[in-house]
Amino acid sequence: MGRKKVQLKRIENKSSRQVTFSKRRSGLIKKARELSVLCDVDVALIIFSSRGKLYEFCSTDSEANIFERYQSHSGEEALASKGENAEVSNPEYASIYSHAELLQIVQRQLEGPKFEQLTVTDIVHLEKQFNAKISQIRARKTELIMDTIMTLQDKEKKQREENTLLRREIAELEKENDRTARAMATLHLLR
Repeated sequence: MGRKKVQLKRIENKSSRQVTFSKRRSGLIKKARELSVLCDVDVALIIFSSRGKLYEFCSTDSEANIFERYQSHSGEEALASKGENAEVSNPEYASIYSHAELLQIVQRQLEGPKFEQLTVTDIVHLEKQFNAKISQIRARKTELIMDTIMTLQDKEKKQREENTLLRREIAELEKENDRTARAMATLHLLR
């Protein structure tokens, strides 16, 4: 019995989609590793999940080296094709150029920001992200503080009720002790 052919479309069930992503990601990374070892080739694999989590595999020490090689190779091909065929359309060349830019962006994301290379727009964007995160953190902190205050107020109310109940019980015990003492004194006088 063979497997049935999987129809290539988005899996609607979220949990099934996540399971499939996890299994296929692991399989893809395994295949990339096998290709690297068996054929002695350099392989770099980058996967971003739907939630933005990064998964990566690199057969060499540095993904940056592989990206640089790719960029120089694709740049040479673009120049060669432009030189050989003067009729290359601008959108086609633009798509190659944007692809190279995309690789640079991914490379920067992997290496982290180099602040001396950031433009004013990038810094303003980072500042906005930073301020948004601070606002979220402050809102969460305020929410936790309010929850703690409400819990403590509930405990305080219960303690007050318990104190009131204990005071009543003490007062009743004292009254009963007074009655018992009077009854004993009366019995003692009667004898």
